[in-house]
Amino acid sequence: MTTARTTPASLQFARQLLDDGSWTCWDTPPRGNPTHGPYADDLARARERSGGADEAVLTGEGRIHGRRIAVIVGEFGFLAGSVGVAAADRLLRAVDRATAEGLPLLACPATGGTRMQEGTPAFVGMVPIVSALAAHKAAGLPYLVHLRHPTTGGVLASWGSLGHTTTAEPRALVGFLGPRVYQALYGREFPEGVQTAENLDHHGIVDAVLTTDQLRARTGDILRILTPGTAETPAEPSAEASAGTHADQPSDQPAEDVWQSVTLTRAADRPGLADLLATADSLVPLHGTGAGERDDTLTLALARFDATPCVVIGHDRAQARQHGTEITPAGLRTAQRGMRLAAELGLPLLTVIDTAGAQLGPEHEEAALAGEIARSLQQLVTLPVPTLSLLLGQGTGGAALALLPADRVLATQHAWLAPLPPEGASAILHRTTDRAADLARAQHIGAHDLLRAGTVDRIVAEPDTPSALIRAVSAAVSGELAALRARSGPVAGSADAVVRLAEQRGRRSAALVRLDDEV
Repeated sequence: MTTARTTPASLQFARQLLDDGSWTCWDTPPRGNPTHGPYADDLARARERSGGADEAVLTGEGRIHGRRIAVIVGEFGFLAGSVGVAAADRLLRAVDRATAEGLPLLACPATGGTRMQEGTPAFVGMVPIVSALAAHKAAGLPYLVHLRHPTTGGVLASWGSLGHTTTAEPRALVGFLGPRVYQALYGREFPEGVQTAENLDHHGIVDAVLTTDQLRARTGDILRILTPGTAETPAEPSAEASAGTHADQPSDQPAEDVWQSVTLTRAADRPGLADLLATADSLVPLHGTGAGERDDTLTLALARFDATPCVVIGHDRAQARQHGTEITPAGLRTAQRGMRLAAELGLPLLTVIDTAGAQLGPEHEEAALAGEIARSLQQLVTLPVPTLSLLLGQGTGGAALALLPADRVLATQHAWLAPLPPEGASAILHRTTDRAADLARAQHIGAHDLLRAGTVDRIVAEPDTPSALIRAVSAAVSGELAALRARSGPVAGSADAVVRLAEQRGRRSAALVRLDDEV
C-alpha cells in the first residue's frame, strides 16, 4: 500500500533550495483536466498520494542568496511526474512570466515523461514549451536545468535538455527511454550504469552531479556572475586597456631570445589557466559538449573578474599533463559550446591559449580535428559579443589558432605562437630536430614579433615569480574585459554586422594587410 505524503516533495525541494520564506507559488488551478471518469479518479488519487499536489509540476519564484529566480519543480508523486496538457500549460505560463519579468529560470524535472493517459496531445505539448524557452534565451536570460530522479522520456528530450547549464542529482536515473519500457519492447534489460547521473557527467552530458544544498550554492554562484546585485559597480578599465596601449613594458625594449621563451613556457612549474581562474571573484566550471563528449584539457567556465562577467574557454596545461594528452576534437566542440553560451547570454568571451598542440591520431582525424579547428575559427570571428584572447604560454598549431581571433589579444612576455613546435619545423626543413632553436628565432613566433605584426595588441610583462605573473595577468584581463564591455554595445545579427566582425577580427592576422591599407 502506498503511503500518502503530507507535503508534496516538489514543495519540500523548493523550500530547501530557496532562501527561507522566499517561495511564492505562481500556480492557479490546472486547466483542461477532466472532472469525471476513470482518468479524473486517477488525478484525485494522485493528489492525495502526493500530499496535495494538483499537478505534476510546481512553478513559482524565490530567492537564492537574495537574488530572484523563477523555478519549475517536477512532482514525481503525481502520476510519476508525467506531463499532460494541464501541466504543459502551467509550464508554458511560467516560462512566459519569467521572460516577461526578466528572471533567470531554473527547471528541476522529476518525471517519467509525457502523460500516456493523454497520448499525442500531451506528447506534442512539449513543442510550445521549447518555443517559449527559445524566446527566454533569446532575451539573454539564463535557463538552468537540474535533473532529479528520475527524468526520462519526452521531458528529457525537450525542456530537460536545453539548459545553458545542466546538473543532476546523485544516482538519478536519467535517460530517454525508461528501463522498464526498454525491457518490454526489446525483451532484455537495459545495461546497468548507463542511465545514471554519474555516467552522464563522465560523458559530458551534464556539467556536475549535485545534492540540493550543492545546487543551491552553485546556482547562487551563477546568479552572482550573471545577475549582479545593485550594489555592484563596474570596475574602472585600466589605462592601458582604455587607451589601447600596446605593451606594459616599453616597446623598444630588446626582446628576449625566443628559444629561452619556448623553454620557459614548457617548464612544469609555469602557471596556467587554473591559476588564473583561481583569481576570479566568482567561478562556475562547466564540462563537456552537452552532447556526449568531454575533454578536460579544454576548460569551460562562467567567471567574474572584478565586476565583469564572462565566459572562459582555454587550454588547461595542468589537465593536459595529468591526462597525458592534448586537446581533442571533443575539446574544440566544448569550446564552441562556450562560444554559443557567451552569445546567448550576451557575455564577453575570454579565450586562453596555452597548448603544445592538438592530440594527433587516427581517431582524432576520424572525429574531424581539422574541421573543428576551422569551425571554431569561423564561430569566433563572427561571435556577436566582445572577445578577449590571452596567449598565456605555448601556442602551438591549429589548437592555438582556434582560440586566437578576438577584439583584443594579449600575450605574456614569453608567450609564443607557431604552426608547429620548433622541433617539428626543424624536422621538415632540415630533417633533424637539432635546428629547433634556429627555427624558433627565424619564424617570428615570439610575443614581440607578434606585437610588431599586429597579431597581438599588448604584452604583459612577466615578473620574477609565478604568483606575481598570475597577478599581473589577472589585472590585465580584468581591465581589458571591463574596457571591452564598456565600449561595446549589442551587436546586430545582420549579415553586414557579421561581415564587419569577421573583417575586424580576421584582418589583424593578415601579413600584407597594412600594405593594402597604405595603397
